[in-house]
Amino acid sequence: MRRMLLALSIPMLILAKDPVDNLPDFSQVHRSTIPSDGNRKVEDHFPTAGARGRELAKVKVPGKASGLTGTTQAVTHPLGVDIKVGLVHAQTGIFAPMGQGGVFGAQAAVEDINKLGGVQVGDQKLPIQLVVVDNESDVYKAGSLAQGLINQNGVSFIVSGDEPPPMHVGVSFVCERYKVPYITSVGPLESWVGMRNLTPTKWQYTWSTGLMAIATPATGNDFRAGRPGYTVLDTWKDMLDQLGSQTNKKVGLLASDEPDGRGWYMVFGPALAKMGYTGVGLDRNLGLMPMETTDFSSVITAWKDAGVEILWGNAPGPFFGAIWKQCKALGFTPKIAMISRGAIYYNDANSWGSDLAAGIGSEIWWDPSFKGCPGIGDTTPLSLAARWKAAKNQPLNPAIGPGYRSVQVLVDAIQRAGSLDADKVNAALKDTNLLTIGHRVKFDENHFSRGPVLFGQWFKTEGPEKWELKVVSSKHDFATKIADPVFPLPVESEEPLE
Repeated sequence: MRRMLLALSIPMLILAKDPVDNLPDFSQVHRSTIPSDGNRKVEDHFPTAGARGRELAKVKVPGKASGLTGTTQAVTHPLGVDIKVGLVHAQTGIFAPMGQGGVFGAQAAVEDINKLGGVQVGDQKLPIQLVVVDNESDVYKAGSLAQGLINQNGVSFIVSGDEPPPMHVGVSFVCERYKVPYITSVGPLESWVGMRNLTPTKWQYTWSTGLMAIATPATGNDFRAGRPGYTVLDTWKDMLDQLGSQTNKKVGLLASDEPDGRGWYMVFGPALAKMGYTGVGLDRNLGLMPMETTDFSSVITAWKDAGVEILWGNAPGPFFGAIWKQCKALGFTPKIAMISRGAIYYNDANSWGSDLAAGIGSEIWWDPSFKGCPGIGDTTPLSLAARWKAAKNQPLNPAIGPGYRSVQVLVDAIQRAGSLDADKVNAALKDTNLLTIGHRVKFDENHFSRGPVLFGQWFKTEGPEKWELKVVSSKHDFATKIADPVFPLPVESEEPLE
């Protein structure tokens, strides 16, 4: 598939001697595919809307005014009774579901290694002390919190689970300044690389254990090169290959008109055309709808009149839920619906009400069904999910996997380094080749490890949790499908619109 190019609209600032005081303006950084020829596809992975979203995306981290001087400096901590590890993650605000799952996963990994006596460092075992701070889903606070963890709390390393790329920028700059290894999970690859490549050092102390790539395949000697199931595009395409011939191949592409949705819309619209599908209204951005929209009837009517049988979209859960309710009320039910971002978490799917979640599809980047993906000690993906359920009495939060994996990768690097020296651990991270609770982690030249991508659909259950996201398509032998795809989507009417 021919790679598509979107303009990289970024004011290129000249970085002065102190890069922390003069960061690039990331407000226009988009998810990007950066092929070997230097072309780029770009879109943001910053799912806030309107003026507040644009404001938050302009990332600044503490400068000289807060004590962060212009000289690059390493912070050393003596080998003592424990290893202090900082964790910067949202516990409140719009990214709280990601952070709550990520913190639980990281804490579970720390519990597991400490039960074994701690991390093997040379001839002694040292337990991990995890220091957790809440970034409140605010990109402005993340860097300051990381600086505090290093200077006040004395942490030697920082970890986190998955959050949108701009949430990591401040932490990465601070860790680069202090030469503190930062192990995280951020995705997609394209937006991370786009931001990283704008920095003077390309964040040599930050390592992303995942999540996934949108459309950029692995190359060279990467074990993922040539293998399907490592981009969202090829995973969704697989579903179309299975079911698309039973449709008229007319697609209603929908997205919330904010950076995440807009960039997705611009990439996937042309991709569908190249696969032989007709995107209805793409020439006039029919399905690109402002976040404040409440009446979607004109768009839905256009889809219905054109005979659309497939919905492909990217939007927050509540936004898609409003669209889907109006689709049902207007008597429009396509045969397939694939929704990125808004259909991954149980609470979103359940909030749509009635049986509206039935058959809605989403990418899956971590699941308890993963086989042969060991945690620390006897922990498995299934047992980690059971621990979450026992502790929280909540439906599965898939963010527990990436949070656990970050700590697992750090522990492995420390043990191979045989030292807490930051540079030695950082060198060990470069050589990571570890089978984790989220499958194999092996970093590429961008310090990124692509994770597997599966496709799932929501199924109604008879248990206390009304819905379950089941894997219905997988190209991986460690995560086989557990149900046949729902096709076509069930036709069920909502109450008529007033």
